[in-house]
Amino acid sequence: MEIYQTEEQQVEAIKGYWAKNGMTISAGIFLGFAGFIGFNFYQDSQLEQEIAVSDSYQTLIEQSGKDAKVFAENGEKFISENGNNSYVALTALALAKDAASHKDWALVQKQLTTAIDTAPTDGIKAIASLRLARVQVQLEQYSEALATLNSNLPESFTAAIEEIKGDAYLQQGKPDLARNAYQAAIAADGIATSPSLQIKLDDLAQVTTLPTSSEVVAETVVAEPAAK
Repeated sequence: MEIYQTEEQQVEAIKGYWAKNGMTISAGIFLGFAGFIGFNFYQDSQLEQEIAVSDSYQTLIEQSGKDAKVFAENGEKFISENGNNSYVALTALALAKDAASHKDWALVQKQLTTAIDTAPTDGIKAIASLRLARVQVQLEQYSEALATLNSNLPESFTAAIEEIKGDAYLQQGKPDLARNAYQAAIAADGIATSPSLQIKLDDLAQVTTLPTSSEVVAETVVAEPAAK
């Protein structure tokens, strides 16, 4: 390291260094400043975009209770235009709920799959996966339901996962696997959110399979008194 004895020597050294490296330093400062401005501009732009998408999502959800057809059309458009946004999964969940109210199960599955694929968090992915699995069990797609539930979902959803697995196994005529699944659900404190779990487990001692959805409908129709 050089040591300068006088102020003049120091000044001359600085002048010499600046003459040699000044252009490079200036360019670095300019690029750094430009990058700082650009980064802030990018952040502001991203924030404005997020706010715009949030507003569009809020408007869309407000339409859901007014005109189902318009809501479905606008919802599909929102998803196609905002493929990488966190609101896409929430929109897909809302569209799935609307489709379920019309018993359009194919569309329900499509929207829930979209929600799973675009979920911004593991929690939203788990919620969409559980709903999809329940629909698959209802449609007697038991293998598909079990595959949906075996997709590395968060441990906090264990009780719900095991209960749906139990339903699928029971419908498949596998009471032992169903019993194990229901017991696992109860062990994960599932009764706190699903009191019917204990009833399902107790019923395994009396029946080997649950009635299918079509049988439930048939029994309801037979039991219904004739209109007067």
